[in-house]
Amino acid sequence: MTTLLTGPVESVVLPEQETSLARTSSATLAQFENLGNQPLALHLENPLTGQSLDTTIPSGVVHVLAQVLARMAEGKAITLVPLHAELSTQQAADLLGVSRPYFVKLLEQGKMPFRKVGEQRRVLYQDLLCYIQEYQKAAHAALDEMTAEAQRLGLCDCSHA
Repeated sequence: MTTLLTGPVESVVLPEQETSLARTSSATLAQFENLGNQPLALHLENPLTGQSLDTTIPSGVVHVLAQVLARMAEGKAITLVPLHAELSTQQAADLLGVSRPYFVKLLEQGKMPFRKVGEQRRVLYQDLLCYIQEYQKAAHAALDEMTAEAQRLGLCDCSHA
């Protein structure tokens, strides 16, 4: 099932004072990543209301939460998008870090598949990821080629890079 994301794609960054807590929480959760298919029982307490509850989360979610907390502890922004989500051109452009008109131009050039819903173009998030991976491969190949050519011409000793 494909879902259309509604609203802007939002990235979350922790305030600097909370990165230490994220680091500690990530390390704690990482100790429970090898549960197999066993769920993890959690005890949660609300410090403002005193309310507490017990819940259980699937083992696969433990790894995701540990990774999210680890990245946030590094000060990196986190955006969770379902692989099968359909994105508007603005949402996809935001994730790619380009303008919407430039992104539409990429679509019209056939750089990635899309479908039209009325006048609106929709892109699958997984297709956007494939485009990014192919773009990065091409960029690395071009850089390798330029480095090899510079070495052949004796322009640099790039072997230390």
